[in-house]
Amino acid sequence: MSFNTALSGLNAASTDLNVTGNNIANVGTTGFKSSRTEFADLYASSMLGTGRNAVGNGVITQSVSQQFTQGNLTSTGRSLDLAISGNGFFMTSDNGSRLYTRNGTFNTDAAGYIVDGSGNRLQGYGTNATGSIVNGVITDLKVNTANQAPNATSKITSTLSLNSAASTPVTTPFSASDSSTYNWSTSVDIYDSQGNSHTMSNYFVKDSSNNWSMYTLVDGRSPTDPTSTTPLTSQLTFSSAGQLTGVASTGMTVNADNTLTLSGWVPASITDSTTSPVTWGANGAAAATGGISLDLTKTTQTNASFAVTAVTQDGYATGQMSGLSVNQDGQMYATYTNGQSKVIGQVILANFANTQGLTPVGNTAWKQSLASGEAVIGTPTSGTLGSVGSGSLEESNVDLTAQLVNLIVAQRNYQANAKTVQTESTISDAIINIR
Repeated sequence: MSFNTALSGLNAASTDLNVTGNNIANVGTTGFKSSRTEFADLYASSMLGTGRNAVGNGVITQSVSQQFTQGNLTSTGRSLDLAISGNGFFMTSDNGSRLYTRNGTFNTDAAGYIVDGSGNRLQGYGTNATGSIVNGVITDLKVNTANQAPNATSKITSTLSLNSAASTPVTTPFSASDSSTYNWSTSVDIYDSQGNSHTMSNYFVKDSSNNWSMYTLVDGRSPTDPTSTTPLTSQLTFSSAGQLTGVASTGMTVNADNTLTLSGWVPASITDSTTSPVTWGANGAAAATGGISLDLTKTTQTNASFAVTAVTQDGYATGQMSGLSVNQDGQMYATYTNGQSKVIGQVILANFANTQGLTPVGNTAWKQSLASGEAVIGTPTSGTLGSVGSGSLEESNVDLTAQLVNLIVAQRNYQANAKTVQTESTISDAIINIR
């Protein structure tokens, strides 16, 4: 009986050594979760149970449980290195079979899919044609490296400050090439349907105390007739407090809210540079459908220097993808050389009622099991799910010092049980040698 008891102790100690050794071996494995050996004593029993003075039959390994505590996060700077802070697992697809991992070392394959080191595809929510995330539809996340199509300018909003102390120019008529014929000018880049950049220039001439004329040119040409340099003319009227109260225009439509709409803009370029002056003509692109809205309603006239307080326009050129980032909610943003960015997907996380019930399958991945329960899937930071950090990885949660100490303890346990075997052998020899 003592031999069996000692043998069970040897097996238990050996298991403990193996588990501890595996923890130490994976101290540098990203997303690795350490394991703990749990033992239980063993008693022989009958239908009436064990006796009050029963002697134990040794020890059994009750379970080897993984400890899903948080590992330290280390910064890497790579946008597709992802780390979970809190609960949850990344979900990947191995040819349709779902795997769960805390290892966020991801890359893109030849087709643009985001994959781990084993080629399993990261799962998440994709986007529709309008760029909105399609919640609830799990798909393989993919980075589309195609160029971003250009967008023709449809709205310009400017906040300007005109100097009420300025004098009316003595030189007339207005000429864009003669700065003495206007008080001030400002420009903004606008874009046609092909992403070509053009410069819209507005020249301001003080007519009287509260009245200004604004002359508009695009690339130094008439917006509606590129063969001409005649500008479109608008009149701005201000109150005694310096607020814009009225707008009139020749060539642009004045809307009820005092905004202007430039219709009929013909994007142009130089068609013949050998002539003098050079010849301009339509470049084959188009303006935004519905024209360009020009909002100057926040323009003021006060005794202050001429200034552009704010200006925005919604057009942009063709853009090449220049970067990728993931926010804490798992939303993936692609940035482009034209200064634009857009959402291209969202990483999802999964959690389980009993994480220790997950079945390890290697490569720092687990599969769902009956003991773990069904996966609860959601976006990062929702419910009890943690957040996602881009440019960082979760280190192993192995406490190396504690594991080395446990290694010594397991070794001593093994030696002690081996000593029990030796002692039992000595006793057996004594009995055999009785004469």
